[in-house]
Amino acid sequence: MKTIGLIGGMSWESSVVYYQLINKQVKEQLGGLHSCRSLMYSVDFDQIAQLQHQGDWDTLTEIMVDAAQRLERGGADFIVLCTNTMHKLADAIEQNTSIPFLHIADATAAEIKKHRLSKVGLLGTKFTMEGDFLKGRLQEKHQIETIIPDQQARERVHSIIYEELIKGIFTESSRKEYLSIIHQLAAAGAEGVILGCTEIPLLVSSKDTDVPLFDTTTIHASEAVAFCLS
Repeated sequence: MKTIGLIGGMSWESSVVYYQLINKQVKEQLGGLHSCRSLMYSVDFDQIAQLQHQGDWDTLTEIMVDAAQRLERGGADFIVLCTNTMHKLADAIEQNTSIPFLHIADATAAEIKKHRLSKVGLLGTKFTMEGDFLKGRLQEKHQIETIIPDQQARERVHSIIYEELIKGIFTESSRKEYLSIIHQLAAAGAEGVILGCTEIPLLVSSKDTDVPLFDTTTIHASEAVAFCLS
């Protein structure tokens, strides 16, 4: 069994889910009292969120690279970054560490391809929806087209993440808003929708809609287990 290095705390609400999913799946696959060998370096998300909204990605790069290097020095065999948005800095992490990095977009693309889909919607923070670090990788590396909500809907998706979900607040009104946006994406041609923020699956899930949803938290955690046990 390899040792998983988890960069967490963005937010800790979803980092808990990563830890639970990984350990549960290891136990299911190995039986007995097995759990995963792992290290987690958890950041202070208040600092991260402020720097994100200030556009200070240079400082954020330093923080993410430092976290990854601490995990490598601590004995991690590979890195799992427990957030979609900070994959904007994935290249810098890979360039400054010598152990494998499991990219959330690659894991998600593999799951989308299992369903033989080629055009999907993307929900996440504004940084994720409007940036190219996930959409571009999905298109260039995996030939998966991505569409995003209109500007007003993007603002609502983003504000609900930062004002509610990362604080552990889950309301029926926000769930209905997200489902409405998901159905709008489907009407615009999306064959499925990526829940591209690790907190979103805490609010909506496949049981809420007939539109195929791709829960990046579960997908990424499962990929980590597969690599851990390979």
